[in-house]
Amino acid sequence: MNRLGITQCGNTEFRWGERTYVMGIINLSPDSFSGDGISDLKSAVAQAHRLIAEGADILDVGGESTRPDSAPVSVDEEIKRVVPVIERLASEVPVPLSVDTYKSEVARRAVEAGVVMLNDQWGLKKDPQIAELAAEKGVPLILMSNQRDKGGYDAGVRRDTAYYEDVMAEVTSSLRNSLDLALRRGVPEENIILDPGIGFGKTWRQELEIIRRLGELKPLGKPILIGPSRKSFIGMVLDLPTDQRVEGTAATISVAIANGVDIVRVHDVKQMVRVCRMSDAIVRSS
Repeated sequence: MNRLGITQCGNTEFRWGERTYVMGIINLSPDSFSGDGISDLKSAVAQAHRLIAEGADILDVGGESTRPDSAPVSVDEEIKRVVPVIERLASEVPVPLSVDTYKSEVARRAVEAGVVMLNDQWGLKKDPQIAELAAEKGVPLILMSNQRDKGGYDAGVRRDTAYYEDVMAEVTSSLRNSLDLALRRGVPEENIILDPGIGFGKTWRQELEIIRRLGELKPLGKPILIGPSRKSFIGMVLDLPTDQRVEGTAATISVAIANGVDIVRVHDVKQMVRVCRMSDAIVRSS
């Protein structure tokens, strides 16, 4: 049962529906919310090899923190952080590389260095030229629903305000707009992956609701990625710091898989690979 088809990512095929794929995170920003930021090439390469040994199917390299209070990083600085690592990994690792950026200049340099997937946390809102680059280079594109320009829950702030009458309707509309824009810019249908954007402009209760209602994204007809790893909503529920949210992440991912998720973006690869395998054995067995 492979109704979503196949996405070619470098030399790797993602055969959607057969199993859940695991994306390992490599943060090259010193102020990463999760506390796992890396600032030197040797450590980044070592972490990449460890994540692959633990079962990562793809590595996502990012040079700018996504924490709400982080300072913006210039294009030149972001390129300086990510390109040397990507160049080194592209020549060493057997899995495809993705770059986490919303800037087309950074994305282009990353593709030239060896990435074969683009992960745009703003879903083309900030820089639609990323879609043109994805179309030109024939690489898959992840489009995320980001509501930080409209308010929402920020790390460390307890808010219960409902910013939207229906958060899932808002997320679905946002993703549909990004999807339509990508298609108009020439990105092939099979190269688009959608991400509802856990941790980006929603309250923590709304993030729980999104996970509960993930099945409502299926009519968009695209593979779904989710990135709940160590996020603040888990801390809000369990009252635990970032480094103690592995079990909360695991529960979130298991429910997400049951609700139709195809790829998960995580820090704790070894543990989440096991969670995915077990969840898949239950959910995907015919």
